[in-house]
Amino acid sequence: MPDAISARPAWQRWLWLLLAYLSIGMAMLGVLLPGLPTTEFVLLAAWAASRSSPRLSAWLENHRLFGPLLRDWRNGGVISRRSKLLASLSMLIALSILLLTVNHLPSVGFAAAGMACGALWIWSRPERPQSPS
Repeated sequence: MPDAISARPAWQRWLWLLLAYLSIGMAMLGVLLPGLPTTEFVLLAAWAASRSSPRLSAWLENHRLFGPLLRDWRNGGVISRRSKLLASLSMLIALSILLLTVNHLPSVGFAAAGMACGALWIWSRPERPQSPS
């Protein structure tokens, strides 16, 4: 175990590990459910795993689905165009479901505003690594 991780008290490592596994679970649900983000949970899982479990961290880095997201993010905060489109489409589907099922317009408005902020942030990220100057 790397020194930075082994220097933490066991209870802290367990909390980070719990957060990592919960985030992985949420990311996997996000692959299936519109409106639930995947990328953010993968990033949170990788961050928590790096503080608790080198083995879990390595598994995430080499995962066929999550690994490319992590490598792109580490390579300059890159989010691929495909990921941006999927995120935007899932937010649009979720908002459509809200519009059809929720009668409280202020709630739908707050959800729409939150999704709009998320979409703006996602689309502000680069799609390719920056070339060295």
